Amino acid sequence: MPTTLASADTGAIYLNVRVLLGIIVGLGLTHLLRHVARIVEHPGKRPVYWVHLVWVASVFLFLLHFWWWEFRLSTLTQWTFELYLFVALYALLLYLLCVFVFPESLEDYTGYRDYFYARRRWFFGTFALVYVVDLADTWLKGSAYFDALGPEYPVRCVAHVALFLVAIATSRPVFHATLAVLVLLYQISWIVRLYEII
Repeated sequence: MPTTLASADTGAIYLNVRVLLGIIVGLGLTHLLRHVARIVEHPGKRPVYWVHLVWVASVFLFLLHFWWWEFRLSTLTQWTFELYLFVALYALLLYLLCVFVFPESLEDYTGYRDYFYARRRWFFGTFALVYVVDLADTWLKGSAYFDALGPEYPVRCVAHVALFLVAIATSRPVFHATLAVLVLLYQISWIVRLYEII
């Protein structure tokens, strides 16, 4: 007779889920670090773009933060395959974000600036989706946890989605530079204020 998830040790189940999340997050971090190392090794090979590098830093921090806050899933008393699939797909979205911010090759582009503006729709479209998924992910941790984040949390998510949709529509360098810096600074503020301790 198969063991149901309800009767299984939820701690062991979460450990199994966390291993998968760790693999996906690890692949994303490896991808980012490998490409940063290439820039350091061959600084003159392709022109870098500081706005692009700020987004690389934001994605890097988001991945680390994701791994940190997903520990809250350890409090769930029951796991289903649908929940497991949802969390895995969330992690895969973050991996795609890493791929979209750093391509395997820049053959078709003059440099990172050219690449960033040419592929911004994929990057910002995926990032907007990440914030939509994050709302559901936070709700899965329980209504008390969702409410504890306060009214700033849903406003934060909606504002990011709206700004990323604008970023898809415009290629104005001033907008993108301002958005990159503000998102990174706000992200650091959010982590320090709400997630310093789990």
